[in-house]
Amino acid sequence: MPTNIDRDDVRRLLDEGAVPVEVLEASQYRAAHLPGAVHLPAWELSEARARELPADRPLILYCFDTQ
Repeated sequence: MPTNIDRDDVRRLLDEGAVPVEVLEASQYRAAHLPGAVHLPAWELSEARARELPADRPLILYCFDTQ
């Protein structure tokens, strides 16, 4: 279930083995992303692509927030 989390939660989850997933376009991913982040643009999200992600670890899906 999706949940909004803050920076401290992200750090804790990464320390616990969560997988960061960047959902923006390639140029934004190249410009800046969390170390070890998987690049999976939102428009490519599908059941087939989701199967490529680890099922045994939490996922942190994130994107750039302009606000």
